[in-house]
Amino acid sequence: MAAITASLVAELRAKTDAPMMECKKALSEAEGDMVKAEELLRVKLGSKASKASSRVTAEGVVSSFIDGHSGAMLEVNCETDFVTKNDSFLALTQAAAQLAALHKPADLEALGALPYSQDGFGPTLEDVRKGLIGKIGENMSFRRFKLFEGGSALTSYLHGTRIGVMVEYAGDEGAARDVAMHVAAMKPVSLTSTEVPAGLIERERSVATAKAAESGKPADIAAKMIEGAVQKYLKEVSLFDQPFVKNDKQTVAQMLQAVKTTVKSFTLYVVGEGIERKVDDFAAEVAAQVAAAKQSA
Repeated sequence: MAAITASLVAELRAKTDAPMMECKKALSEAEGDMVKAEELLRVKLGSKASKASSRVTAEGVVSSFIDGHSGAMLEVNCETDFVTKNDSFLALTQAAAQLAALHKPADLEALGALPYSQDGFGPTLEDVRKGLIGKIGENMSFRRFKLFEGGSALTSYLHGTRIGVMVEYAGDEGAARDVAMHVAAMKPVSLTSTEVPAGLIERERSVATAKAAESGKPADIAAKMIEGAVQKYLKEVSLFDQPFVKNDKQTVAQMLQAVKTTVKSFTLYVVGEGIERKVDDFAAEVAAQVAAAKQSA
């Protein structure tokens, strides 16, 4: 069984907003498995446990560039929020998105090899990145990018520099941009309920099953509770089924139908999504250093 350290408990608390002792109990029951512990808390505490689950810890920016029916969206990470306001760093991120859209590199390595000079550094984008690391004094990296070249019209929306959305559409650009803003706010995981990843559905079904079991309801009622919870979840995370943020009396699908516009796909980037910042366990670190010193003595 994994050791339940204070840093592990603190990480779960930051994700869920659950009481510290409840986090410790959940981690103990889950034998240190963070994902399972979070599910246990959701069963026990309901929505309170997922209140902060979308928080991310890594710093950086999202940038985008559109050239006709081609485009790119890019995430660049750095160590602190301070650097995200640095003009040289911002110029690098915007240039990288433009280079990606125009040259369509196969991967991050190919992106870094593209010709580019800035602040006296070059001749490639990777050389500029390395140069700015030395100049600014902080590590930075190109994390991911996505190219758009399917022939559809494109529009994008950046919420500050931390959230970016690109939408492929046919029809009214204003409506498509409204959808991009909606996606940034509501963070759907798919266009329709049939496209929600099976893993997410099974996770939700598992939580609903555990809640139904705790309710003590008869099997037939419990089954309806589970199915109802899953269907509710599907509507909440499917773009077309979500109430439109500018008019919650109609769904996104109804809004688009009214203006004869079709959204073919969307891509959402949130800075640091899926990255956990390291939390140092200083007590454990000191203990390890003391043990190492004793062994070498």
